[in-house]
Amino acid sequence: MKIRPIFGCLWLVTCWFVFVNGSNATRAEETLSFNRDIRPILADKCFACHGFDEKKREAGLRLDSFEGATSDRDGVRAIVPGDLQASAAWQRILSQDPDEVMPPPESHKNLKPEEKELIRRWIELGAPFQKHWSFEPIASPTVPALPEGGRNPIDAFIAERLNREGLKMSEEADKTVLIRRVAFALTGLPPTIEEVDRYLADDSEQAYEKMVDRYLRSVHYGEEMARHWLDVARYADTHGLHLDNERQNRDWVVNSFNKNQPFDEFTIEQLAGDLLPNPTKDQLIATGFNRCNVTTSEGGSIDDEFYYRYAVDRASTMASTWMALTAGCAVCHDHKFDPISAKEFYSMYAFFNAAADPAMDGNALLTQPVMKLEAEDDARKLAELDNEISQANMALEDAVAQITYSDPAKADPPTSPVALETVWMDDSFPDDGNLTAAGHPTQFVMADESNPVFSGTKSLKRTDAGLSQDVWDQAKTPLTIPQQGVVFAHVFLDANNPPQSVMLQFFKNGWLHRAVWGNYDAIPWGAENTTERVSMGALPATGQWVRVEVPVEKIGLAPGDPLTGFALTQFGGTVYWDKV
Repeated sequence: MKIRPIFGCLWLVTCWFVFVNGSNATRAEETLSFNRDIRPILADKCFACHGFDEKKREAGLRLDSFEGATSDRDGVRAIVPGDLQASAAWQRILSQDPDEVMPPPESHKNLKPEEKELIRRWIELGAPFQKHWSFEPIASPTVPALPEGGRNPIDAFIAERLNREGLKMSEEADKTVLIRRVAFALTGLPPTIEEVDRYLADDSEQAYEKMVDRYLRSVHYGEEMARHWLDVARYADTHGLHLDNERQNRDWVVNSFNKNQPFDEFTIEQLAGDLLPNPTKDQLIATGFNRCNVTTSEGGSIDDEFYYRYAVDRASTMASTWMALTAGCAVCHDHKFDPISAKEFYSMYAFFNAAADPAMDGNALLTQPVMKLEAEDDARKLAELDNEISQANMALEDAVAQITYSDPAKADPPTSPVALETVWMDDSFPDDGNLTAAGHPTQFVMADESNPVFSGTKSLKRTDAGLSQDVWDQAKTPLTIPQQGVVFAHVFLDANNPPQSVMLQFFKNGWLHRAVWGNYDAIPWGAENTTERVSMGALPATGQWVRVEVPVEKIGLAPGDPLTGFALTQFGGTVYWDKV
């Protein structure tokens, strides 16, 4: 069974009903239905004392079932099918004795003449009972003859009833009226000028049907149908008390109507989509139906009370929505009118008393459990990226498959180790840091007879009488210490003006890593005899380029450490620095 209404229902919007002759036909020719004609009378006038609730039942007589109404009680039967004289209930309905008549005067319930007539006919026809109407199987009725001008079986049923009531169908409405009725019925919106013009311009016999189909295909159709369903589901955009939060299964309902989802799937996914094998994202969203109840986080609230309230609400809503029962009446006692006991209610309640949400919603925007959802465009983009990653991985695997790998450790003869150098300064300091100088300004000189250069076209020259240095730090791209790392610089000490000492300094969360050549005490920075100031021995030879170096471990560094600065320091003399 589909949730979309069949087309024929829409023919109702084309008709007006008018009275003729001012007289009503009776139901004499109409087939009696217990649920339609008799149950409403008994429920209103009799069931309070002779119904489903055993604790409130008078004289042990039950009139809501065939067995109870026809049972022999000390030789008396309330209803004897086909026999009015033997039916004690009918005799008491006719009684004029206030102590005998039913309903009793103190109930303030009186049977109208037309109600008595229906009961009389019902007993004479054999007093057929039916289950509660929502428990009866759906059956196809016999379709009456199609009236003149009728288009579908619904017209036949309408015409038959109108004839009995002394009414007749009006003439078909104007096309502008028809499209307005259909637009409001199917989308909740008035038709646009373009939609009206298109319908008016279509003179074919199928113009109306095509117009209806266009509205059924509209996204607004699902919105209008969902509006009614969400009322049944007691949906609101917020949780109902105090602060607002969000609820998101509305779009699922709209989409379900628009895709004409079968009603059994529509039911199962809302009540228990999370219990399906390998539930989809949409099936999990559907279960938001069960969380549309009012929730709270009010101070003083008791968890157990609200776990109970939530489960009662969910069980009652399920019963009223799908079973057409006012099951909430059975929360405190057996139902007096509908066939449901308190025990049966709490059997259903137990299913809903196992939800995952907390008693207190925390006044949170999103109360757990929730799902994070991406927009359709994001989902499509993510799928495209996943596909690109998959293609790249396949290409990488293919490339790797083409490589013949041999372990260098097993090479014969063995391979020689290769030293790799990373140069931070050669001809200039890097651009992605900050350069400062202590003493004279930083000076790079070109190679000539008086200025030596070790690498490139320039070297850094510094001449001072005391402590001076060039400092480069705040690197945006750190230098990562490699395995078996060694830090180094090339120096050229002027033979005519040598310094007392030279020092290399490196920055890692502070200037705490130094190596000094020459006079250990001339440059007093760093704690003595620690990695903050390590003596590397005598000054390098003068008048020539010398590589000064120190293993990183010796000055307190380790593989993987990030360096973001270095300093070239000297005490007095003239020193050329290059390729650091």
